[in-house]
Amino acid sequence: MKHLLSVADLGADGIEEVMRVTDSFVEVSERAIPRVPALRGRTVVSLFYEESTRTRLSFEMAAKRLSADTMNFSVSTSSAKKGESLRDTCQTIEAMGIDALVVRHSSAGVPWQVASWVGCPVINAGDGWHEHPTQALLDCYTIRGRRGSLVGLRIAVVGDVKHSRVARSGVLAFTMLGAEVTIVAPPTLLPPSLDGWPVEVSHDLDSVLAKVDVVYLLRMQAERQSEALLPSLREYTARYGLTRNRFDLLPDDALVMHPGPINRGVEIAADVADLPRSLITRQVANGVAVRMAVLFLLLGSEPRA
Repeated sequence: MKHLLSVADLGADGIEEVMRVTDSFVEVSERAIPRVPALRGRTVVSLFYEESTRTRLSFEMAAKRLSADTMNFSVSTSSAKKGESLRDTCQTIEAMGIDALVVRHSSAGVPWQVASWVGCPVINAGDGWHEHPTQALLDCYTIRGRRGSLVGLRIAVVGDVKHSRVARSGVLAFTMLGAEVTIVAPPTLLPPSLDGWPVEVSHDLDSVLAKVDVVYLLRMQAERQSEALLPSLREYTARYGLTRNRFDLLPDDALVMHPGPINRGVEIAADVADLPRSLITRQVANGVAVRMAVLFLLLGSEPRA
């Protein structure tokens, strides 16, 4: 694997390999000194043209736990503010002798373009509405940790699918590993076309909840919405929010997930987000180990204890 731009780059076997390697790095993360020398002497650069907390910090933590050097590119204090092109920025950074670029951008397709300009591995940390492959990987790993396998699991992905790169990567990964996915959203928050999406579609959350193993809630992405797609957030919550009453409709062993950041009281009630069957903080914790595995598979060899 030269780059990680899409879940499709991996396929089911590749996802399983990432999860197998992640197992060893979860053990590393639980040590008193959670560090291995696997990428000593390597340099990983985070090139984020879009705001991020979890993903940026998670990649930085992952690289440091592998003993790599890290650099964070800040658009607000860079020559991009002087008009420097994305291509020149990437090639300037690469000329400094770096080993991998982690790219996040508000426009779909940018990581693919960057990969065509540079010789080092490129990891897509989210591109527009398109994909977010490492989020899908950490979600698969989190589900596997609780259920052993995704084969035959019924997963409901609920909310703003239209603007969600998490939904696109998640649907690809979940179905590759044998899960059955139902998208639940108002018609205005669905993509213009679902051709090629291996999913069922429902507009009635209450009718779906009693039959699912995992309910995966998506954040309402107001910053990506250029038009009024809903009468109000209150109406959205009334029909699609995971309230405590709706949580009680779930099977007793069903899991609740959310990629964060959470809009408490909108897509999920505050008390539901903190229940034991909510895996939201576990997703964040697993994200570090999964991104360690991705960096290691792109830049390293066998793990060294």
